[in-house]
Amino acid sequence: MLASSAATSSAFAEQVDGSVGWPEKEELTFGFIKLTDMAPLAIAYEKRFFEDEGLYVTLEAQANWKVLLDRVIDGELDGAHMLAGQPLGATIGYGTQADIITAFSMDLNGNGITVSNDVWAQMKPNIAHQDGKPVHPIQADALKPVVDQYKREGKSFKMGMVFPVSTHNYELRYWLAAGGIHPGFYAPHKGDTSGQIEADALLSVTPPPQMPATMEAGTIHGYCVGEPWNQQAVFKGIGVPVITDYEIWKNNPEKVFGVSKTWAEANPNTHIRVVKAMIRAAMWLDENNNANRKAAVKILSKPQYVGADEEVIANSMVGTFEYEKGDVRDVPDFNVFFRYHATYPFYSDAIWYLTQMRRWGQIAEPKPDSWFMDIAKSVYRPDIYAQAALALIQEGKAQPSDFPDFDSETGFKPPQTEFIDGITYDGSQPNAYLESLAIGLKGERKL
Repeated sequence: MLASSAATSSAFAEQVDGSVGWPEKEELTFGFIKLTDMAPLAIAYEKRFFEDEGLYVTLEAQANWKVLLDRVIDGELDGAHMLAGQPLGATIGYGTQADIITAFSMDLNGNGITVSNDVWAQMKPNIAHQDGKPVHPIQADALKPVVDQYKREGKSFKMGMVFPVSTHNYELRYWLAAGGIHPGFYAPHKGDTSGQIEADALLSVTPPPQMPATMEAGTIHGYCVGEPWNQQAVFKGIGVPVITDYEIWKNNPEKVFGVSKTWAEANPNTHIRVVKAMIRAAMWLDENNNANRKAAVKILSKPQYVGADEEVIANSMVGTFEYEKGDVRDVPDFNVFFRYHATYPFYSDAIWYLTQMRRWGQIAEPKPDSWFMDIAKSVYRPDIYAQAALALIQEGKAQPSDFPDFDSETGFKPPQTEFIDGITYDGSQPNAYLESLAIGLKGERKL
């Protein structure tokens, strides 16, 4: 647990102006899970960006994503590092029903899919090689014969992901389905939340820090998780990361900073100031071509943050990624915190998550395109983000070019083509997008 000094900040008193009022609540507690993409919180704390806003913050690591969400809903936490799907899932009532909003996207990319050494040995003959190394990206087509062999032998092929509404769940399902491996349906309206109906591969929840040990024990044969838990498998010699989420969906949104709608309405100035501090942290993490990443790694390696070895965290944070042991490749955008408008909460990002919830049955009934838009607008709050960004520009801490053009920004990215299966995603046409996917629910189909 970390708490910043509650001493009065004269610098803060001097900077108060008409753009953002005095914070309604100064002492705050934020939750996080021990992953490298909690970095904007750690940096905003360590660099005193929160204190610059008159905020005295305590950061608390949480046991798992459910506990974290429940504590935000109950008011024990003022906000938290969340899976991008959590505010959406809560708002539509998948699992816990609560109004959660986000005005800040914490990062792009940052996940990987790892398989055990045994599974890798079986996959490898199905993968093209060049100069003795596997050709990337590795499609799930290479895994399909392995899964088919398990089925013929009457064995279950099991994989771990971190939470039912996590990016990891949807990325793993996307990759598997693109290779012809059915990852299973949910049927909450029938009381089935296993996500394993009609599945070729059985996916289940495993907490991120436990992924490597669970795979080493043979309970799962692979997993999708954020760093440093893919690199940990390499360092321990127990598994091989086969693909990053950057290769599944280039520059995909990963985590968000979530607060309850009630909290946001009660503390509007505080909320804007929190977003301001985190924007500054994200800028610091990416500035000068990631020049600050080694310093960030040292901070994140502290036990109160991620608590993994510096070497393990650095393996992905400084622009490289190690696949098979010794196969280190440049992936400069594996972790992106500010580039490409990473911190802006795009409606089209929210809608992609909602399409995946529908695709796999977490949304049991068909919904019109307008419903997807309405939910996205109720959860993702670019209006709050814009107030924070404009205040930073006014204070000379950022430039207009650092952000989208708020006068013309619609909240929708142009149609995105860089998915592992080559299918284009247009956030303004969610049902047409669902129709384009070979495996999954679409149209009027229900389970």
